[in-house]
Amino acid sequence: MKTLRIALPALLVLLLAAAAAAPKPDGGYVVDPAWPRKPAEYKWADMTGIAVDRQDRVWIYTRSQPVVQIYAEDGTFLKAWTDVEHKSAHYMKFDPEGNVWLADNGLHTVRKFSPEGKLLMTLGTPGQPGEDESHFKQPTDMTVTPAGNIFVTDGYGNSRVVHFDKTGKFVKAWGKKGKGPGEFDLPHGIVADSKGRLYVADRSNVRVQVFDQEGKFLEKWENILVPWCLWITPKDEIWTCGSTPPPPGAGTAMTGIPPHDQVIVKFDTSGKVLFRWAPAKGADGQEKPGETNWVHTVAPDSRGNLYAGDIRGKRAQKFVWKE
Repeated sequence: MKTLRIALPALLVLLLAAAAAAPKPDGGYVVDPAWPRKPAEYKWADMTGIAVDRQDRVWIYTRSQPVVQIYAEDGTFLKAWTDVEHKSAHYMKFDPEGNVWLADNGLHTVRKFSPEGKLLMTLGTPGQPGEDESHFKQPTDMTVTPAGNIFVTDGYGNSRVVHFDKTGKFVKAWGKKGKGPGEFDLPHGIVADSKGRLYVADRSNVRVQVFDQEGKFLEKWENILVPWCLWITPKDEIWTCGSTPPPPGAGTAMTGIPPHDQVIVKFDTSGKVLFRWAPAKGADGQEKPGETNWVHTVAPDSRGNLYAGDIRGKRAQKFVWKE
């Protein structure tokens, strides 16, 4: 008994320390069911891309028309791009100058637009898949560094990252299909941090891989979730969404498809989990407000609100943090 009386305080200290170091508990976010006030004539489809700009305006990228729509934080519809050629919208990002980048895996292109919707640059050859300096095969995402370097995850058909300079000139590519360091099985999203390190959502390998800009493998974060999107904040907080790793033996043609649950995670740049949340998964065609169904994209604003887009749910939602 004497040993037990000594051990209990020590055990309590360890438990308290572990609790303090753990991520915030599940929950805390509640849906804003009034967001957004979408024009009645607009019909959303797969909601593949959401991006929040410096003014906290929310941009959505959907497989419908208008393919690009912009809403205010309070849900007010602001404007839309009605004349953008598209085939299969995927992800949307901003570069440091505020230009808008769209990855279209159906057109096999990554395109740069002004904030007003003027086409400024096209990478890849529209409608022509391939694997060389001027062709992609179903690219998924892109990121642009402060120096203007462009990195593209060439993702569904190929298994590589492609680097271009700020003028769109090809620099190099790296990666092939596989499970080893620097290899990929569906590189599905990419971001760069303030130090220039690149983070790639290696979706079907159930990991995030980290590289320098020369393509040197630095580390990997494994078996935390099946990562779909990546979004990075000015504070170098890395958000991702997807599902928890599938149970052993639950192999499908594509890992995590269909997802058995939904999860949203925030990391720091070392791979430490800062926050984990599991929103309820909605049933196909019966999704309730606050549920997600094949959550494909997530982005926070400067106030801590979280915006998420679904594939099966075919909608964008706003979540507000409640203590």
